[in-house]
Amino acid sequence: MSVKNEDIKMSPNLPYKIEKLLSKTEALVLLCSKASGYWSMIKFAFNIPLVLTSSAMCIINSISEDANEVKVPNIVVNAISVLIISLNNSIKASEKCDLFRRLGQQFLLLAGQIENDDEITDNEFNLLALKYENLINDILFEEIPNRYKLQVVESFKDRHLPLQLNGCSGNNKNFVPLPPAQSNQLHSNSAEIVIRQENAMNSTV
Repeated sequence: MSVKNEDIKMSPNLPYKIEKLLSKTEALVLLCSKASGYWSMIKFAFNIPLVLTSSAMCIINSISEDANEVKVPNIVVNAISVLIISLNNSIKASEKCDLFRRLGQQFLLLAGQIENDDEITDNEFNLLALKYENLINDILFEEIPNRYKLQVVESFKDRHLPLQLNGCSGNNKNFVPLPPAQSNQLHSNSAEIVIRQENAMNSTV
């Protein structure tokens, strides 16, 4: 049996919570994208020396047929290779790059679900909020350079931010709520709900 839209009860502050969740989700999409790019660069930086050391070993071994003459250079090159591999395994740049890329894609999907759903009920919002909490728990904020956090804070300075960016990480920024008109330009779907709710509340006063 279908349920009419007017029969669905929504909490008075649900539109506000939807807009807040969407803003936080979009902020984390940007943050994960920057973090993924950073660790991808680190991974690439570790791969270059390994390629160079492998090439150096081939060149050294081809210069002389006497094994004793190339023994010391081979030891040095091998030691450098082992050191680089050990550092790479310790830092785990490849794993962190994949993690932030995966989380960024999942936050992007979540933002799409929130923005494209014209009528979100309380139960649907609770499920979306649960997805958000599960994803944010997987983010390694300590592995993200502070400059990228500050860039995201600056980009979202007039919008809602996750607590990890607005307080816990030391990036204390004052949140200034957007006027309804500006909010409508940023997110037409969620902002329209907010405006309708505000008008309804004002009419009852």
